[in-house]
Formats: sequence, structure tokens, C-alpha cells
Amino acid sequence: MLDSLAVFAQAQDCVSALVDVYFMLNTNTGTDGYCIVLVDDEPHITHMVSRKLEQCGYTVHTAMDGQQGLETILAVNPDLVVTDLQMPYMSGIELSARLWESDKTKDIPVIMLTARGFAIEEQVRELGNVRTLLSKPFGTKALVELISTTLSSDGEAKGLCA
Repeated sequence: MLDSLAVFAQAQDCVSALVDVYFMLNTNTGTDGYCIVLVDDEPHITHMVSRKLEQCGYTVHTAMDGQQGLETILAVNPDLVVTDLQMPYMSGIELSARLWESDKTKDIPVIMLTARGFAIEEQVRELGNVRTLLSKPFGTKALVELISTTLSSDGEAKGLCA
């Protein structure tokens, strides 16, 4: 019985790898290789969103809290940051403020995910890098459209995934 479980687990890994290869070969690459840092302390959100963004051709780096997010952003210099509002060690607002204060990161646009968007709008108005708030729960399609529009210089969505 144990051998059957091991074989089944290996088969699942193979199927998962084949699905990943299929999506790499059959997804839109009209995203110009944009790099996105996704910061959220909920693993199911980072997994779901990063997978969808990768399928759309984006390079994605994830972080589980604001401090780790800041370190990742400084290391990879992304084109855009998607961050949750409430996280341990450093909130999304604190992260955005740190980015806004630095000449190196000031121009990186931020999309903030929040379950309480109405309560924080006043706080983020002063931060010129926060482009929009997206309320949880959200659909990955809506987030991909926001990302595409934010990264587009003409304000229109780029790519077929949007």
C-alpha cells in the first residue's frame, strides 16, 4: 500500500510539472517581462495570485510580510508591488511609505489589497506611489487587469490575460 502512495505522489508531481510547462509554452508573453513583488501573509493568496501572474508572463517574487517585502523590493527593483494592508512586522502602508521616501523606490507603483479600504483611503492619499486599493475578496482577473493597466503607459490594459 505504501508503494502505491509513493507512486501516486510521484505521478502528481509529474502532472504538476507538465501543467507548468504547458502554461509556460501557451501563455501570453505580451507583458514585456515585467517584474512584480507580491507581499501578503496569507500563503493561499500568494500562491494563487503568483501562479496566475506567472501564467500571464510576469516574473513574480513573493514575500510573507512587509519587512521581507521591503528586502525583496530592494534586491530585485520590481516594476510594480502588490501588497496586503495588514501584515506582521510592517504593514502595507508602512511598506509603501518606506518606498515613497526613497529616491530609488519612489516611482514603483503599489497596488494595495485590503479588507477595509474605506478606512484607509485618507492614509494612502499622501503616498503618491499607491495607485489603487483593491478590496478583499477579489478575483485574480480583476487584479491582473489592474496590474496591466497600471503598468501600461497609455492607461489601457496590456496583454491577453488582462
